[in-house]
Amino acid sequence: MARKPAKEGADGRRARAAALREQAARAERRRRLLIILAASVVVVAIVIGIILAVVSTGGDEPPSQGPAEAGIPTAPMKTATGRTTNPPWDAPSDPSARVKAAGLPMLGEEGNVEHIHAHLDVLVGGKPVAVPANIGVDQKAQKISPLHTHDSNGVIHIESPVKATFSLGQFMTEWDLALTQNSIGGMKASSGNEFRTYVNGKEYG
Repeated sequence: MARKPAKEGADGRRARAAALREQAARAERRRRLLIILAASVVVVAIVIGIILAVVSTGGDEPPSQGPAEAGIPTAPMKTATGRTTNPPWDAPSDPSARVKAAGLPMLGEEGNVEHIHAHLDVLVGGKPVAVPANIGVDQKAQKISPLHTHDSNGVIHIESPVKATFSLGQFMTEWDLALTQNSIGGMKASSGNEFRTYVNGKEYG
């Protein structure tokens, strides 16, 4: 078998090294949110105001506009409005309306100035509650929120055309799921039930 020219081999090694560096950087940026609803039956609520995205993966050039000009709030919502039912919670039937309720714009394509992945786990009584695919994605209109999911694996994609701060309250509103300091959906922390929130493995709040 003929060997590749030395120049091609060096280029290949550099490309592999760059890919490994990017993979490591993504791992460092990843925020893992673990919500444990511990109770005798069910309990719940997530501590409000958990920030999903604070690190940018964009290039060295500053964005040409700020969050306000892009239609993204500079002070993201801390609570969420939506359904007050018990799980499971499917994706909303009108994603564009829910994105608007969260105060976010619908984009023609995913933004690339800020690109972060966060992982959200919700456990009720020790059992996982699925985070649906296509939250913040309007397939019919071919529009997408800068805060969305593609699969039902709990990965939240933050892909914004500008650097901005996004909150769990915004995401839960897009999910059409009510969230306060002591309740999520139709469940409330009461009668001996409690809720706990973890960020990157450490209890939050």
